[in-house]
Amino acid sequence: MKLVLLLFAAAVVATASSPSSVIPMSDTLVSVPPRTGYAPVNGLQLYFEVHGPERAGVLLHGGGDTIETSFGRILPALARERQVIAFEQRGFGHTADKGDRPFGFADSADDTAALLEYLHVKQADLFGFSNGGSIALQVAMRHSAVVRRLIVCTAVMKRAWVPAPFWEAMKTAQPDSMPAPLREAYLKVAPHPENLEVFFYKCRNRMRDFQDVPDEAIRDIQARTLVLGSDRDVMPPESAVALFRLLPHAQLAILPGVSHMEITAETGVLATIITKFLDPREG
Repeated sequence: MKLVLLLFAAAVVATASSPSSVIPMSDTLVSVPPRTGYAPVNGLQLYFEVHGPERAGVLLHGGGDTIETSFGRILPALARERQVIAFEQRGFGHTADKGDRPFGFADSADDTAALLEYLHVKQADLFGFSNGGSIALQVAMRHSAVVRRLIVCTAVMKRAWVPAPFWEAMKTAQPDSMPAPLREAYLKVAPHPENLEVFFYKCRNRMRDFQDVPDEAIRDIQARTLVLGSDRDVMPPESAVALFRLLPHAQLAILPGVSHMEITAETGVLATIITKFLDPREG
């Protein structure tokens, strides 16, 4: 059971009868308190938050997560130096689901690009954690013009990059294997908390039905990319190295002694690495 809990945490986690008002932004709009809203994107009301000043960056949360569970610790540090747009993907957190359609990485990539268009952001840096890392790479493949730089952490693009027990667990995982923090986060903010089981199975099935991304598609990504991992991650360091080798303009950072769910809580070291990678003085 502990294995299933870990694997689900790695792969998946205020009723909104009328959306909040949305204030369109420019690429360099300065905002002090976070502003929130719902963007009409691809038939959804996509929940988003905007933190910090200038130069846009986008946070893509992990499977089963909310903005808070993926980025609650590091978001304030990042927002001190740049504008951070965080949003919750279709069916996640504050964003209501869209009918019976399964969750798909490509769909979330398209939603990301549409949100940036709605917010009048022509180009942004993307930071994706876990499933969000896979989505960030899909954005770069499908909408390359909107991506300046990428930071991807535990971005699974091949089944072989994760040990076989992960995929076996995804075949039969049940709602009681959902980690308590992710369950509580969903129930706290979801417009329809009664859909928890449906949400769980869609998250599980997205990984159960995962298809490899061809090497050529990854090699075609031209954005400068920082590949992040740890030596205790569900995606082992050698898999992060494999992704690093495929990307034509990549850097690699492996954090020591940190489990999957702890990576984005390593605020000090991550903020330093990320700031250096995204520093505009580096071009």
